[in-house]
Amino acid sequence: MDDPDTLKAALRGAAPAADPAVKAAHLALAARNFAQLHQGSATPMRPMSDRPVKAGFLTGVRHMFAQLTTRSVLAATTSAAALALAVVVIVPGLNLQAPGGLDRLTPVPDDQPLRQDAPLAEGAANAPVTVTDTATATAPATAPAIGRAMTKQVENGADAALGGAAQGLVADSYAAAPAMAAAPAPEPMAVARAEPDTEAFANAADNPLKITAETPVSTFSIDVDTASYAIVRQSLMAGFLPSPDAVRVEEMVNYFPYAYPAPDGTQAFRPTVTVLPTPWNPDTELVHIALQGRLPALADRPALNLVFLIDTSGSMEDTNKLPLLKQSFRLMLAKLRPADRVAIVTYAGSAGLVLPPTAASDRGAIEAALGNLAAGGSTAGEEGLQQAYQVAAGMAGDGDVTRVILATDGDFNVGLSDPDALKRFIADKRASGTYLSVLGFGRGNLDDATMQALAQAGNGQAAYIDTLAEAQKVLADQLTGALFPIADDVKIQVEWNPAVIAEYRLIGYETRALNREDFNNDRVDAGEIGAGTAVTAIYEVTPVGSPAQLSDPLRYQADSVAATTSELGFLKLRLKAPGAAASTLIEVPIRPDMGAVSDEARFAAAIAGFGQLLRGNPFLGDWGYQDAIALATSAKGPDPYGYRAEAVTLMRLAETLSGK
Repeated sequence: MDDPDTLKAALRGAAPAADPAVKAAHLALAARNFAQLHQGSATPMRPMSDRPVKAGFLTGVRHMFAQLTTRSVLAATTSAAALALAVVVIVPGLNLQAPGGLDRLTPVPDDQPLRQDAPLAEGAANAPVTVTDTATATAPATAPAIGRAMTKQVENGADAALGGAAQGLVADSYAAAPAMAAAPAPEPMAVARAEPDTEAFANAADNPLKITAETPVSTFSIDVDTASYAIVRQSLMAGFLPSPDAVRVEEMVNYFPYAYPAPDGTQAFRPTVTVLPTPWNPDTELVHIALQGRLPALADRPALNLVFLIDTSGSMEDTNKLPLLKQSFRLMLAKLRPADRVAIVTYAGSAGLVLPPTAASDRGAIEAALGNLAAGGSTAGEEGLQQAYQVAAGMAGDGDVTRVILATDGDFNVGLSDPDALKRFIADKRASGTYLSVLGFGRGNLDDATMQALAQAGNGQAAYIDTLAEAQKVLADQLTGALFPIADDVKIQVEWNPAVIAEYRLIGYETRALNREDFNNDRVDAGEIGAGTAVTAIYEVTPVGSPAQLSDPLRYQADSVAATTSELGFLKLRLKAPGAAASTLIEVPIRPDMGAVSDEARFAAAIAGFGQLLRGNPFLGDWGYQDAIALATSAKGPDPYGYRAEAVTLMRLAETLSGK
């Protein structure tokens, strides 16, 4: 048979015609084999963690590929579904960096038959799936049946986008099957706000407007924590708006270094007051209160005793948790002096001393101990804290500064898990002079409320580390301010003059409010200021007679206070020297002509406005993100590390994500 055409016809006639139904059935069998065998290797796999709910579908896939044996390789090669699952992470438009974005797609258990909602026959490849999004209305979606067979459920909007895209990719991988090729892949749903349900934030409702004649005195504790700003940044950079509860305006304002006037002589800090127009309301004014801490010479710094209390529980296995934590502490080591000492205590199931007190000069031993840390087990927070304080007590010496640095995702699920109980425990320990700072890592189960309670009770700071650059800022660039206190229990009290100021409100500091009588009570705990630290507080005040006044005068009231002075109010500060029992008092009158308005005050006002926009504060009127961007840009000033330029970028992202 030399005729090529005859040979071609014979071969074509010998081959059976393609049967779409048979092909679809084979694909379903391949999918079933893959789902049932992809975790069932003859060689046992190392357990992932103790997080049965949060472990996540793609986490399992990642571990599967790390542990593949011959049997699992054969199972994986029976279907291209494995390739589809791996490709999910590069679908355009998906927000896979949102907390839980990769971990919330639920797999079918190995012992449960695959669900098939519709037969794999032509014309029946699609079935409706209801998708619920906490940020938008419920919307219908369509997915190929073979894709549905790989998931049991889609729990929220973020999961819908991930699940739908995964299903679409499976269908696209087998476009040769007519029944599947005819099914259009669903459009991914936009999720503007997708905070995980397990996260808890310390916050309260916005401070209300106060009528000066009724409540002339405002009292609060200063706050130098910065965790909220870093959490806001991580959310926006991941492509979603932060929860309003995650936004503490004072922590956003205090995140930035400011060039405030430095104190003279031996003063712990210097207060500076500025009065400037309110950017969002031309008929009110901002009273900007700045405290600049003294920065002693490096040679005068006392020896430092550090106990790293590290959470190594199963929830810390993610790359932005324990691995980032190790890198972060290595940055700190470069800033320590030979006289400093470091110890490492871990907790997971049970606490343990990983590294006894070691001279900072022995960096190799410290880094080796860090490198050997691994995540696994439950979170024995109470036991870890107790051992860390015991180690710190043995390290303390005359003139030394001793501090425990707790690094965790905040998941205290064993022992003293109640924030109030933890706070009381740490408050009982701080009298010894050992302070506690808290560093948060990762998202998904971040317990910000517990972290804030611990840091405030331990006379320390709370920070959130989302990148190595943030670790450089907190643990290297600002090491002195974070670890060496120059003033304890710092309280601010402002008495407003009702003859000049009709109304006022404090912007931020909702969780730091104190009673009026607490100001003179030295037994009431308050905030601490570290060496070289700048602290900012901002009031919005309404002058008497301003059209911005929101409250009507009372019909029945005593005669108005005579306007015997032009002072807007009177600022009082109380502070203690570290370890002292009695406080000292600083007083500063607030006058309308307090000096020229600096770019530092204007930039702080821009950040205060930005934070209020994220919280949905009603006092800003029509002032929006574009206004905040313009003000921050014009007041950016010197920005050697790019922090302020980054803030403008975050404002732009927030504007886009909010649709405003």
